[in-house]
Amino acid sequence: MWPSFLIAIYCACLVFASLLGGWLPSLVRLTHTRMQLMMSFVGGLMLGVAILHLLPHAVVQTGSLDYAAWSCILGLLTMFLTIRVFNVHQHGPVAESAHGEESAESDERHAHHDCQHPAEREGAPGRRFSWLGLFLGLAVHSLIDGVAVAASVVAAVDHGGALGLLGAGTFFAVLFHKPLDSLSITSVMVVQQWSSRARDVVNLLFSLVCPLGALLFYFGIRELGNGQAIAVGCALGFSAGVFLCISLADILPEIQFHYHDRGILSAALLLGIALSFAIGAFESERAHDHEHGREGMANDEIPKHEGIANHE
Repeated sequence: MWPSFLIAIYCACLVFASLLGGWLPSLVRLTHTRMQLMMSFVGGLMLGVAILHLLPHAVVQTGSLDYAAWSCILGLLTMFLTIRVFNVHQHGPVAESAHGEESAESDERHAHHDCQHPAEREGAPGRRFSWLGLFLGLAVHSLIDGVAVAASVVAAVDHGGALGLLGAGTFFAVLFHKPLDSLSITSVMVVQQWSSRARDVVNLLFSLVCPLGALLFYFGIRELGNGQAIAVGCALGFSAGVFLCISLADILPEIQFHYHDRGILSAALLLGIALSFAIGAFESERAHDHEHGREGMANDEIPKHEGIANHE
């Protein structure tokens, strides 16, 4: 009962986080430095969750290093091709800098650092719907994120978890990353001069994709019966590959370690990794305590069952 309720809570939080990201350009002034700090932290968190949480759990669930490794490679390649095909590489603010010294041209230059600049791509004739490709690519990515969250919860239950924040590491990694995705979509729509109503509709639709992936996996996995453990393990390995690709090939390469802010950006990166480690330690302790609790309850109940059996 608790895992189902927790999944519902996670989904609600993910919807809110995604919506918030889409609203950020109109709520706060997103400077280049603020975006770089956010991306450094999220990149470190996703890197830590992939290596310290998802991949080890994938090995345990599948009982095979080969299954976990190939699932990870498949996830990494899938996300890499998604980034290449849909050009899912846009984490940049539309607003001016905090001091008002940087021009719109400078913001566009800092927004992302692939071979094409936003002004050249979004401003070109006939590219008014170019945000749609970004939406589709990030939608696929969000479905996988939802699967990762649900798979982490199921894996935690299988390993003795009953209460608490099951799969917390994966959940927080996705939670902090979702605003960047929705921000990317709405920022492109702002540049292409879409109305605020249109942006809100698209933002709402996108916010529902990640919870959809989580719910489909959580309720669909029950139909697999004996193959559930393998499916969950492969999903965790696949998600680990996706997280690694997002962190190392999408987010962190965009960070500019200028001389004046390399220290704070490095600290944000390490903070994200440290948080993933702390969450993992907390989850392990809770699972360990619960396992001892279950063993104690089982030992107390054995004489009662034996007595009933003898009486019969």
